Amino acid sequence: MDPRDSATAHQAWDERWSTADGRAAWLEPEEEVVAVVNSLPGGRNARALDLGCGVGRHALCLAQHGLRVSAIDASSHGIDFVRREAARRGLPLSLVVGAMTDLPYRTAAFDYVLSWNVIYHGTGDVVRRCISEIHRVLRPGGVYQGTMLSKRHERFGRGRQVAPNTFVQDSDDGDRRHPHFYCDSVEAVELFAGFELRSLAERMERPDKCHWHVVATRCSP
Repeated sequence: MDPRDSATAHQAWDERWSTADGRAAWLEPEEEVVAVVNSLPGGRNARALDLGCGVGRHALCLAQHGLRVSAIDASSHGIDFVRREAARRGLPLSLVVGAMTDLPYRTAAFDYVLSWNVIYHGTGDVVRRCISEIHRVLRPGGVYQGTMLSKRHERFGRGRQVAPNTFVQDSDDGDRRHPHFYCDSVEAVELFAGFELRSLAERMERPDKCHWHVVATRCSP
């Protein structure tokens, strides 16, 4: 894989988050996330991490539910927007610009980690490193919720293959300009071997868009 490929994802999203038009479609939290948050053990005292928070739609929602929220993203424009919104709403958030593969948090720091449409932006090695970090910062029994790209996604196998199951659309002016990793159900289960899967559901959001939706509990050491 060309090292230049791995640096393009956060750059593309940083460009998008810099404008109101780019942020417009990413301001409302997912209903699935709200449903899981409402069922978390520990309730309003839970410590939550929004990994790859973007412009903060979920981090702000978690804080509004009373959780103690940290949020991280590689996009400085995204974090700046979340900081302004949190101040406007009077919500306490701990915000960091950082990488998803090297989380600046102590071991077992969180009861809940959310990473929605984030960790598949890279090769399989990147994804495994992200999951290892998620496992590390979650307490035993803590809940992970996130998404992965399914091999039934219409774009799987298209473009330039830069690593196993990882493709780049060089001619695409949008999201596919950077690496995307795809998996099937067997591979998803293997990736989350350190977790007890509570739910692994394949969702076809559009005819060309298919994700795995994951809810899992971190196993004890």
